[in-house]
Amino acid sequence: MLTVLLVIIYSAFISLGLPDAILGSAWTMIYEDLNVPISYAGFVTMIITGGTIVSSFFSGKMIKKFGTGKVTTFSVFLTAMGLLGVYFAPDFIWICLLGIPLGLGAGAVDSALNNFVANHYEAKHMNWLHCFWGIGATCGPFIMSFYLLKENGWRNGYVTIGVIQAILVVALFLSLPLWKRFEDSNKEEKENKVSYINVGTLLKLPGAKPALISFLCYCAIELTTGLWASSFLVFNNGLSSELAAKWVSLYYLGITVGRFLAGFLSMKLNNKQMIRLGQIICVCGAVLLMIPLSNNFKLLGLILIGLGCAPIYPAMLHETPNRFGKDLSQGIMGIQMATAYIGSTIVPPLFGMLSKLSGFGILPVFLLVFIIVMLVSSEMINKVCKHNN
Repeated sequence: MLTVLLVIIYSAFISLGLPDAILGSAWTMIYEDLNVPISYAGFVTMIITGGTIVSSFFSGKMIKKFGTGKVTTFSVFLTAMGLLGVYFAPDFIWICLLGIPLGLGAGAVDSALNNFVANHYEAKHMNWLHCFWGIGATCGPFIMSFYLLKENGWRNGYVTIGVIQAILVVALFLSLPLWKRFEDSNKEEKENKVSYINVGTLLKLPGAKPALISFLCYCAIELTTGLWASSFLVFNNGLSSELAAKWVSLYYLGITVGRFLAGFLSMKLNNKQMIRLGQIICVCGAVLLMIPLSNNFKLLGLILIGLGCAPIYPAMLHETPNRFGKDLSQGIMGIQMATAYIGSTIVPPLFGMLSKLSGFGILPVFLLVFIIVMLVSSEMINKVCKHNN
């Protein structure tokens, strides 16, 4: 039963990635069609990520009441409806409103499935699970790039991805009896594991604050790159919208391939080494984006940032019990996830506003600052916290 559920979980994580990257890829056409400033992409992202924060915060209660299977199925249904609705959106306000179900669905799936895998499967699956998210994130912009040259192309791209999500909803619905059987057989384990720890106490833990900073910076780097790299390539380097979208899909491919390889590397390197390696690769990628070389080096820089990002987030999640102890890991994990989503919510719009003043050429410098802050924060945790691995 666990093997079948694992296949379903991997498929469901593809659905998490599919919508994540398409806004940035299509935005260079959406803003013109809807007649809004290009910086407004940040507001859409903020709404989507705000919904993600809310649903993540309440996911524990929802899962306890309805079960992981039902919460996952309904969450993917919400994202499918949001994507399909974009096709009919008459103006920018509707794009914002449809961001609400997209965010609510994504947050609940993320929390439910990460928690389920952390409790019932080996650590290597955490990397591979996020690798499957990367498959979705890679396919999203690639699918969108096929439609961008056509009339209403971005709308058709959203519909195509929405239909894929709807098919997954059907598959998840058919799997509900499996989830119920598993949850019924694990009722005792569920009841024994309830402990609430004051947030103030958790924040006072040695290393807690730099850990939160590193999570915020990581999500800021990943999402800002995914959202604004296409605009950077179009307006700063003269690429066409469709080519820029394909290049952004290669950034997400870098994350995907990197996480697949990280699953194997994690058998030889510890989490601390995986995090450090990823951060150094990210620095190299940002520097390549910054140096005034040919566009091929920009592509290489994007891919390197993707490869560097790959092991960082799964390793930070998996390292949490080693940093703070198993008894406290549940509480600190929730705060880390919330902080990560805050980084996703605030930083991309912040860059959008900065780009109005300084242009998109500032993107590599902006990313490099956050990468260095993340690296320094991680090294601070290594000094403060005792590691068992």
